[in-house]
Amino acid sequence: MRFGDGPGDERKAEVIAERVRDTCPGEIPALLCDVAVELLPVTGASVSLRADGVPIQLTSTDDRAAQLAEIQATLGDGPCQSAGNSGTPVLASDLTSGRDARRWPVFAQEATAVGVHAVYALPLGSDRICVGTLDLYRDTAGRLTPGELQTAGCLARIVTVSLMDLSRKARLGGLVADHDEIHQATGMIMAQLGVGANEALARLRAYAFAHGRTALAVAREVVRRRKRLDRG
Repeated sequence: MRFGDGPGDERKAEVIAERVRDTCPGEIPALLCDVAVELLPVTGASVSLRADGVPIQLTSTDDRAAQLAEIQATLGDGPCQSAGNSGTPVLASDLTSGRDARRWPVFAQEATAVGVHAVYALPLGSDRICVGTLDLYRDTAGRLTPGELQTAGCLARIVTVSLMDLSRKARLGGLVADHDEIHQATGMIMAQLGVGANEALARLRAYAFAHGRTALAVAREVVRRRKRLDRG
């Protein structure tokens, strides 16, 4: 049975909670990405954290979900970026044409090129702060039903709790290191080119996109002084 067709919200939360019972917080995001694929009409899922507006991927169900997250991190645009900025769910049900394709034209082109036709991004956090996003994708266009959205929201809430626990226990060292490298590279580009932080980050992302690489990979080269961006 697919959730949303029977049990109410309370029952859904109980069933999902049962799946993560006795699971350590560090394993919950990956587990619930798998649960999302099992219970919802989606092809893959990922969880990304946000630091200074830059998404850092925590986990993904498959290579395509990971690639989708990297595309958005490199572009600085897409449904997960919009959900993180607004703190509200962003549902792109058809990236092949229409309003969604026009809203994120470059992202839509990149996503559909790898076979992603719909993305549903749910913010993680509270009304005051968004700490990341749960991103669901599928290879066919279409909307999620209200019941399916409720299930996705339940998953997002439990992922949020696990992330808060992880943060309190300081288990995100590797992700913090990834963010620090992007932050350091941005600072170096600012100094090299005499530009502000936003433009430096934009140049880093633009270079990565133009060369088919991730922003993190280019940032590491800049930090290690293997790459210097020019003013062009």
